[in-house]
Parts: sequence; structure tokens; C-alpha cells
Amino acid sequence: MLAVRTLTAVALLAAFLAALFFLERALFALLIGAIVACAAHEWAALSRLRGSAAIAYVAGCTALYGALAAWAWPMDTSAMPVIAILIGAAAFWGLIVPLWLARGMQSSSQVLMAAAGLAVLVPAAVAMAALPAWQLLAILCLIWISDTAAYLVGRRFGRHKLAPTVSPGKTIEGAAGAILASLAYAVILALTMPAIGSHVKGFAWVAYAAAAMLLCASGIFGDLFESGAKRYAGVKDSGKLLPGHGGVLDRVDSVCAALPVGALLVAWAGIR
Repeated sequence: MLAVRTLTAVALLAAFLAALFFLERALFALLIGAIVACAAHEWAALSRLRGSAAIAYVAGCTALYGALAAWAWPMDTSAMPVIAILIGAAAFWGLIVPLWLARGMQSSSQVLMAAAGLAVLVPAAVAMAALPAWQLLAILCLIWISDTAAYLVGRRFGRHKLAPTVSPGKTIEGAAGAILASLAYAVILALTMPAIGSHVKGFAWVAYAAAAMLLCASGIFGDLFESGAKRYAGVKDSGKLLPGHGGVLDRVDSVCAALPVGALLVAWAGIR
């Protein structure tokens, strides 16, 4: 299983990097639309939508992304339509999701769960299409590093459950490891990339470190929220599309929360 999981991860990473750096922006935006469609199909199942309702949901999610992309094209994180979408997503992840997780998702209606899927998938897709390649990759690397650190530290040192009613496997120690790894990565990035380092001087280091921790925390909430959705649906994985990994949502849960927040922070900092 580990070999299959590793091979799948390597193949996905190679395909993503090739698309990110070699496809034209319009074609990359279309590829993101295909990913939205696959993820929406899985979210429809998690929301207990079946048959024509699930098909309509996938079409609606994909069409909404396409309409927003066309409306704001060429998309840029400094454009007001994109900023408005990102602010709405940040409010969802920062205010609604923590309260929803604390209250529990088991009694949520199908309509509410389906609406949540729109808030999870569409703004993340817009952020992915709007961010320049190097900024997108920098944010994704932070999330990948924090996810890996959370898993390794939690497996070795984890004793105290982070959210036992939502995801029993996640620990406070793992979350702390993720934050420390994110901070270390952010420092290395600022010291090695002039485009970022030129904005991080003096007291700005405090804001920069806070932004890294915020991105890490956003990714954790994204992971927990998808875990809650899977518990709502009574399934272990969101799908079976990716051998050794599960579904598309299982791989992008953290990213869906972190990307809109990261894109908003990039716009606020004026990084180009």
C-alpha cells in the first residue's frame, strides 16, 4: 500500500508541476475546472445527494467556477472581484467552520452540506487560477510540509486528541509540529526568495510568521472539515479515484481552506 501511495503521489506531483509551469493560463484554468468537477462529484456523495441531484450539483459547481473565472478574467489576486470571493471564503473558514465543527455536523441538512461544498471548492479554485505559478507553489508547499509534519509528529509523539469527535487520529502534538514546520519553511522561503524577503524586514517578521501560522491553521481546519463531512456520510475516504490515497477531496482538503486565505494575504502584502 505504501508503494502504491508513493507512486500515486509522485505521478500527481509531476503532472501538476508540468501543468502549472507549461500550460497557458486559460488551459490551466480549464484543468482546474475539471478538478472542481471531480471534487464536486465526491462532495455530492458526502452530502448524500444521488442520481440527477448529484449530476446537477456537479454541473452547478463547475458552472459557478467557470462563470466567476470568466467574469474576473484575466484573474489576479489584486482584482476586486477576486478579492471579494477570497474575503467571503476567509470568513467561511475563519468564522463558520470552527463554530460548525464545535456544534457537530451530524444533524446538518443535505442543503446545508451541499452549500458548504460550494464554499469549499469554488473559492479555492478561483485562488488557484488567480495566483501566479510561484506563489501558488509556495503556498502549496507550506501546506504539504505542514501536513507531513503533523502526520510524523502526531504518530511519534501524539498523546492528546485535537478533535476526537471529528477526527480521532489528529493530535495537538501533531498540530504543534505542523506549525513549527510551517514557520521553518516560511523563514527559509524569506531568506532565499528576494520577492518575499524584500517584504519581510524588522517588525514585518512578526506579521509574516503570523501569516504562516494562519495558513497552517487554515489547512488544519480544512482537513477537519472534510473529516467531519466524511463522518456525516459514514465513509472512510471521499472516493477511490487515487490509488492509495482515496478521492480528490482527500488530497485537497487542507488546500481548499489554505489557498483562499493565502491568496488574500498575498494581495494584502502586495507581493508580485
